[in-house]
Amino acid sequence: MSFVAERFMLIDYSSLLIAIGFSAICLSVILFSSWITARTETFLLTCAAALGLLVLHVFSYSLYIARPVPWLGAFAFSLLLAGLATLHAASRQFRLGASSWSSPLAGGLAIAIVAPPLLAGYDGVGCVLFNLAAATLLAATAAEYWRGRAEAPGAITALAGLHMLAGLSFLPCTVLLVLNGKARLDAPPQNWAEDLNVIIGIIAVPGAGALTLALNQTRLARAHKQEAMTDSLTGLLNRRALFDLVANEPLRGDVAVVLFDIDRFKTINDERGHAAGDQVLACFAQALRERVEQRAQQGPALPPVFARLGGEEFALLLRGAVAESALREAEAVRARFAALVQERLHLGCTASAGIAFGQPNGYDFEATLNAADQMLYGAKRNGRDRVAIASARLVTLLTPTPRPSSHP
Repeated sequence: MSFVAERFMLIDYSSLLIAIGFSAICLSVILFSSWITARTETFLLTCAAALGLLVLHVFSYSLYIARPVPWLGAFAFSLLLAGLATLHAASRQFRLGASSWSSPLAGGLAIAIVAPPLLAGYDGVGCVLFNLAAATLLAATAAEYWRGRAEAPGAITALAGLHMLAGLSFLPCTVLLVLNGKARLDAPPQNWAEDLNVIIGIIAVPGAGALTLALNQTRLARAHKQEAMTDSLTGLLNRRALFDLVANEPLRGDVAVVLFDIDRFKTINDERGHAAGDQVLACFAQALRERVEQRAQQGPALPPVFARLGGEEFALLLRGAVAESALREAEAVRARFAALVQERLHLGCTASAGIAFGQPNGYDFEATLNAADQMLYGAKRNGRDRVAIASARLVTLLTPTPRPSSHP
């Protein structure tokens, strides 16, 4: 026998169980502390609860090994099954952001199947059923993570793999019990398969915990970046995000920048209050978003980019556009905005827009945005409630049919 094998044999089964228990305690505390600082990530709290049940299982199973009475075995196995069901619930919360009844129902069903034969003294049958139930719950947890692997393919694939490995480690235990053929055991099973199961648990618990914490930190970083790049009122990109996205992109002649401004917005704030002004801005953002979604459904054109630049100004960048299509998009947004404000706020409100195109030699975004701003200024100066467009080939001013307005 090799030196490594000799050393391995010196580690008894109870010591391996205690190692899992203390590892789970530390990890549960860390996950709970992480949840305290990020209350929206409820899967961390659920994971911490699952590990707490695992700790209780470890210590109650250690008592069962020392004193193998039926009720203690049923209690210990039920704790682990409840913990694994809770772990499955955490995986669903991680992937879907919400809880469901499937996890507690699965855990309750597993306990209802496993506990009766154990309480009746048929611990051989109970252990077989327990191992199968544990393997199934862990495989289901692995499948949940696998379905959500697009978020972070490497880390989530590894997390799914650890749960699957832990689930598979229960199968050799099942095979040996079946081959033994005893419905009643003289003592809790202790063999190479049980040792392997515990060793894999020692590897899987801290490994899965480390990956879970890393994924949570990645999510938090992504959320902070999203907050920094998103306008909090409308949910659109903000000025910084828009410039980061397209500032270094040379705008050719088929790229249009549409700059919108809500007419007499200061008057709305003064007469109706800032809450009403916020609702007007939200209506414009919805009109812009709806039009972009409609455009996406019409064909495989490159997706537009849209943002709130600040105040009552919004920008829309259209790729593969010509003068007619840019005018059509701008007018559609304005018309939808007017309808939304009238419908929701019973308020007549209009918007003006300026359109500019990139040039064949490729203007940068800021230069094209400044040109659109000049067109917007012209639309405001010529009476508002209209679109002004300029390009190398065409300068047009559209004046729509006047709409009733509550403002002068």
